[in-house]
Amino acid sequence: MLYPQNIEQKIGFDKIRELIAEQCVSSLGRAFVEKIRFSDDYKLINRLIRQVAEFKLILQTESGFPEQNYIDVSDALARAAIEGAFIGEEQFFEIKLSLRTIQQIIHFFKTKEEMIYPELKTLTANSLPVSENDGWGGVISQIDRIIDERGKVRDSASPELADIRRRLIAEQSDLRKTLERILRTARNSGWIGDEMSLTIRDGRMVIPILSEHKRKLKGFVHDESATGQMAFVEPAEVLEANNEIRELEARERREIVKILEKLTAFLRPHVPALRKAYLFLGLIDFIRAKAKFALSINATAPLLVEHQALEWYRATHPLLYLAHQKQNKAIVPLGIKLDPENRIVLVSGPNAGGKSVMLKTIGLVQYMAQCGLLVPASPDSKVGIFKNIFIDIGDEQSIENDLSTYSSHLTNMKHFVNFSNKFTLFLIDEFGTGTEPSLGGAIAESILEQLLRSKAYGVINTHYTNLKVFANKNSGTINGAMKFDAEHLEPMYELEIGKPGSSFALEVAQKIGLPKQVVDNAKRKLGTQQIDFEKLIKELEIERKVFADRNKEFLEKNQQLKNTLEQYNGLKSFLEIEKKKILNDAKAQAKELLKETNRKIEITIKDIKEGKADKDLTKLIRQELQEFETNELKLEKVEEQKPVSEEWETEKGEITIGSFVRIKGQATIGEVLSMKGKDAEIAIGELKTNVKLNRLEKMSRKEFREAVKESIKPKMAGIDLNEKMVNFSFNLDLRGKRGEEALGAVDSLMNDAIMLGYPELRIIHGKGDGILRNLIRQHLRSYKQVAGMSDEHADRGGQGVTIVRMK
Repeated sequence: MLYPQNIEQKIGFDKIRELIAEQCVSSLGRAFVEKIRFSDDYKLINRLIRQVAEFKLILQTESGFPEQNYIDVSDALARAAIEGAFIGEEQFFEIKLSLRTIQQIIHFFKTKEEMIYPELKTLTANSLPVSENDGWGGVISQIDRIIDERGKVRDSASPELADIRRRLIAEQSDLRKTLERILRTARNSGWIGDEMSLTIRDGRMVIPILSEHKRKLKGFVHDESATGQMAFVEPAEVLEANNEIRELEARERREIVKILEKLTAFLRPHVPALRKAYLFLGLIDFIRAKAKFALSINATAPLLVEHQALEWYRATHPLLYLAHQKQNKAIVPLGIKLDPENRIVLVSGPNAGGKSVMLKTIGLVQYMAQCGLLVPASPDSKVGIFKNIFIDIGDEQSIENDLSTYSSHLTNMKHFVNFSNKFTLFLIDEFGTGTEPSLGGAIAESILEQLLRSKAYGVINTHYTNLKVFANKNSGTINGAMKFDAEHLEPMYELEIGKPGSSFALEVAQKIGLPKQVVDNAKRKLGTQQIDFEKLIKELEIERKVFADRNKEFLEKNQQLKNTLEQYNGLKSFLEIEKKKILNDAKAQAKELLKETNRKIEITIKDIKEGKADKDLTKLIRQELQEFETNELKLEKVEEQKPVSEEWETEKGEITIGSFVRIKGQATIGEVLSMKGKDAEIAIGELKTNVKLNRLEKMSRKEFREAVKESIKPKMAGIDLNEKMVNFSFNLDLRGKRGEEALGAVDSLMNDAIMLGYPELRIIHGKGDGILRNLIRQHLRSYKQVAGMSDEHADRGGQGVTIVRMK
């Protein structure tokens, strides 16, 4: 049930109809726009939304879908159905063009896999007769045999027509030759101007001639110019030829009628199937128009649930979105949630703060969804199904029915109270206004109690303090406020759930320049209790903003600390690994050296024995052994690392970007990359880290080169991007993992994706209760590189898979 009867005009859905109709390319599609109806059938709504979502995907990704010749030929088909009647060349031409479009649409979906556009493929199969699912090839070829690409009957349509047209062309050629000869004679005789040429009058070819000379040319005068200066004469010499041409043209028309009658008779048995096909063509035009409109308002397919619920993120009013888009203005999105625990939200706040727009946004977006349209909200939003939508927005006072503003509101409330139930969504603007405030507040509170007992869902705008207190005390209701900058007294147009808002009436009055004594007098008349209540709300709003800013600053510092700790742990781990590696290498070299030395000694002893202690030979062998020992010692000295701190001296001067520095007490030298406050970012080899300035010593460029040249520390291995790219997978399966383990895997995936510049990621988390999905998406929102998130296509995982789009 919808209330009131003009609900579409109240929420602006009539404008949505007009915008969708503008996107249709034919009257076939526009006829469906008028048939859009609100529904509470979950299966129907879900099917309609999926159809539009699939067509939106076609518009975004496909280029081969036919876009022209969505022609309405219903009049021609109605005429063709009448026995003995026939349809004309132009109408057959339109049928041929539009049937080709239907054929192309059928072919488009036949070439696609079953799971890509399932709803549209099913629609195509169900909308056309089985016998005609070949794409109407037979009908098109028969029409094409008769009608050419200019929309005229072909010469080859019948032997008689071909003979008539051949003779007609020959007669017209002979006639033109004769007339051109007469025209040259008249021009040479001065009866006609040089610029004059042959023309047609009453279907006959004639010569224009000056009126004073018309008697000089024997023939029939067909017409004169408006000024009477020219006469159009058919020479007697060509009179018979023109008669013959007229006779041939009449025979041609009769033959064309016979051909069209036969073609119409061929088409007549197909008329019922053709009507169904053109209904399908109009439906495709309609769905395409809805998809194009969805693209224009940045609409998506939210999660549709069969029960009553409303959970929207980043929802916008589509008409307001389009208006702001033309002016290059940003729009503040709406976030709201209604569930069994908090079914009714009472929204308060100052006038002109956006309460009415918020209410109309809820009504219009919910109505659009239950009409099978995509809605301008985040894809992770949730849309439930309501059987009843009741609204009380605007002034409904009536002179005819003698209703005041308050009476019209009470009339609406009577309907709400009598017919609201757990399947109802109600929206009330300025609850209880129009009468004495204390009485209006009391009646409003009584009505609210009744609506709460009915278990209906709703949003109410109010300024009454007693209703704010009621929402705070009673289960099932909750306060909400349109945010307001209490310091600058400016609306922020953002809904905040959980606390009431202040009307800021006195503050706004003071800001616009109302005399101070008037404002002070109003405060005295209002009483301390209300003043204190409003003051408390204002102070709470200011404190909330302060703490929100501090919390943001704390999170930023915490993130910086986390990054620094990660860099420190990375550097520490790297140094420990390098230390072990150097020690292992040294041990291996010492072992090899000892082995080589023993071998050399054994060879020396052997050579001395074999030389029978010959003095010269022994002396030579000992000299070789001594040289080997000396060379090995030199090698050890070259490889021995000397403490840099003992050989290198620091350089005086201030540390700036580009300076070479070392950390006090360490031997490693690096280069300063950037400075921020008392911190400096330095590069040590290929490793970057942040260090306090007071822990650094400035070194000269010469010492830096010597350090790089003499240091035995091997270079840190760089990251092989090619290997990373080869081994990278954009698909991450987190099913069965706990929260912390899953977030760690997500961070690893994000780090690699950011490094490689990957545009889109696919995270599989399963459906379940949605806990892991919400945890992952909340975590991903902390990455500034993430442009957006959405559910996977329903046939490829739906809510169990999150698609992450990178900037």
